[in-house]
Amino acid sequence: QVQLVESGGGSVQAGGSLRLSCAASGLPDIPACMGWFRQAPGKEREKVTSIVILTNTTYYADSVKGRFTISRDNAKNTLDLEMNSLQPEDSAMYYCAASRYIGGCLLQRGMTDPSWGQGTQVTVSS
Repeated sequence: QVQLVESGGGSVQAGGSLRLSCAASGLPDIPACMGWFRQAPGKEREKVTSIVILTNTTYYADSVKGRFTISRDNAKNTLDLEMNSLQPEDSAMYYCAASRYIGGCLLQRGMTDPSWGQGTQVTVSS
């Protein structure tokens, strides 16, 4: 059974930084694609960033480009998200996702048949 467990969320003031981590277990194979999504109250879940595992090719939403960095440690089976220059509009529940399929990995629309973590809350105050 696939398990994705996020950690590192919390509260920070605008301009601050946080680092999220996702520990993956139970994956039958190395996933083709992993990423981070977020959902704010009353809004749809949106993709923040994703990475093609074999090539390290990445996608970033325009709203986070230059501020967020995704990274994958294959040896530790973890996925990290470094978030800098955080703004109140970044406040949301952040979810880790993993997919065995590469389809959609580098597109805004999402990932194919992903497994999800339970989420970690990020709150940015002004």
